[in-house]
Amino acid sequence: MASRLPLLGITMGDPAGVGPEIIAKALATPEVAATCRPVVIGDRTVMEATLALLRSDRKLHPVSTTAECRFEPGAIECLDLANADASTLVRAQVSAEAGRAAYAYIERAVRLCQSGEIDGMVTAPVNKEALAAAGVQHSGHTEILAKLSGTKDFAMLLMGRELKVIHVTTHVALRRVPDLCTEDRVLRVIRLAQQAMNGLGVARPRIAVCGLNPHAGEDGLFGDEEKTQIIPAAEAARREGLDVHGPLPADTLFSRARGGEFDIVVAMYHDQGHVPVKTLGFTYDEARGQWTGLSGVNVTVGLPFLRVSVDHGTAFDRAWKGIANPESMLEAIDVAVRMLAAKTR
Repeated sequence: MASRLPLLGITMGDPAGVGPEIIAKALATPEVAATCRPVVIGDRTVMEATLALLRSDRKLHPVSTTAECRFEPGAIECLDLANADASTLVRAQVSAEAGRAAYAYIERAVRLCQSGEIDGMVTAPVNKEALAAAGVQHSGHTEILAKLSGTKDFAMLLMGRELKVIHVTTHVALRRVPDLCTEDRVLRVIRLAQQAMNGLGVARPRIAVCGLNPHAGEDGLFGDEEKTQIIPAAEAARREGLDVHGPLPADTLFSRARGGEFDIVVAMYHDQGHVPVKTLGFTYDEARGQWTGLSGVNVTVGLPFLRVSVDHGTAFDRAWKGIANPESMLEAIDVAVRMLAAKTR
């Protein structure tokens, strides 16, 4: 039975951040063991230090190839890239060394997906400053994965319990957004929204498209990108047979989607889509000074393989203290398993 469970590569993320801890906590749960065969793509010494920090009863099984994994009860498989010595690692801080290591985990996971050695990848958070310090030219996971796989049409999908939002633009300066929201790009993201929902088992999703400007432009009074770019893209998608609505004003659209009117929302820029998902999924306890809820995952749509990620950063303020919350990692693994299952139906 176990051999039929999907084999997921779990990239360790920035070793100085919360990635190793949330992975160790998530892989210790019976839910994960019952639904997939996870292998951590990271560094043996860092994972060993993490298990010691948590006083975990899990045993680490370092391997050099995925074929060596045994998936025995109580063990965590680790494909050891031996590139982040825990004894010298600067913890909970930005460093070029950690950025280089994190990039190497992503790169190995991509190659394993392309060779068919793993069924998909789930990624722990990287730190953009550390990646930049390491000389990595791309701004985040999404862009790195697209480059490594030669993918041109891709988009970031955020999934919370109540909203699914896909983005036309992500990690770019706000002043560049209007020029990037072209008819062609908006249409391609609408198609990716359809593809993503099909992958989740929804045959004919209701797709809502946000306006870019306040009140979706108010018939050109507050900007004309809706008239010149977004409406033509939505009309083209409807001619293709997709169930597309909008563009609609973003200030009320998310409430309508949350209430069940739409299955997925196409947002024009990073914060337009991220704010509603994280407002609903993240919970901060002011009295304790802690984040107590971190629900939500990130899926890169359009890649030739499956990639799901946690929807938070490296959280250096909480790293290596034993207090990191694995909620988003557990959700990411669950979503990856469900999307792989939907592909085989």
